[in-house]
Amino acid sequence: MRTPPGKPEGRRKILIVDDQEPMRLLLAQFVEQELGAEVTLAGTCEAALRFVGENAYDAILLDLMMPGIGGAELLRRTRADSANKTTPVVIVSVLVDAPVEGMSLGSAKALGANAVVSKPVDRRTLVAAVKAQLGA
Repeated sequence: MRTPPGKPEGRRKILIVDDQEPMRLLLAQFVEQELGAEVTLAGTCEAALRFVGENAYDAILLDLMMPGIGGAELLRRTRADSANKTTPVVIVSVLVDAPVEGMSLGSAKALGANAVVSKPVDRRTLVAAVKAQLGA
């Protein structure tokens, strides 16, 4: 978790879930710099499950292609039973049209994903998607 000293009250909390460390760090840089958000990083869905079970987030950025239980199952479990049942989830995936873990991104939206951003990630597109979800 990256928590800068002197965290201002009301600062947005965002969970970033991606198994590729460079991508986690890039996404963290975007939301920290552009939105001033407090970021929690998870490299596995199992770690993310612990985080969503213990913390409430303002938004979650989630890669679907993850080892272990996978991003789709994390999304299902988050929506089924956690403090983050209604937290906006932005899927960040290289597979925008192909099925992942037996589900399409349309199915992911049916499970509760709020927005989709394709990889490679464009900074402005990602920030706009997150801002839209935070404002919703």
